[in-house]
Amino acid sequence: MDISQLNILAIFVAAASSFVIGGVWYSPIGFGKRWMAEAGLTEESIAEVDMKKVFGLAFLASLVIAFNLAMFLGPSSTFGSGVFYGFITGFGWVAMAFAINDLFERRSLALYAINAGYHIVTFTLVGGIVGAWH
Repeated sequence: MDISQLNILAIFVAAASSFVIGGVWYSPIGFGKRWMAEAGLTEESIAEVDMKKVFGLAFLASLVIAFNLAMFLGPSSTFGSGVFYGFITGFGWVAMAFAINDLFERRSLALYAINAGYHIVTFTLVGGIVGAWH
């Protein structure tokens, strides 16, 4: 695939959409309190982290995800194909990779479901955005 066929604005919007989803998903109105408890995090431990660095690197990772998915989908993709392939990528690759790690690390099923669910939803939306927006 020729990189010049990618819509860079769509990739940036798709990457930013993961922050919108994450903002709700990991907030107190979403799964935030349960996620913190399952991950062993506290308000104090989160306050000790350089959140600019965390968010900056997370956005960079989201850009890579959106770029890679756009490359896989190609220029003839549609919203429907983007949603489909985004979902199967999120479920079949990402969630299953999390499952392997979480099984060996003996993490809880609840933490797995929260984190894997976020990525399934995010990959589905990112696929839809880059699939539809050429």
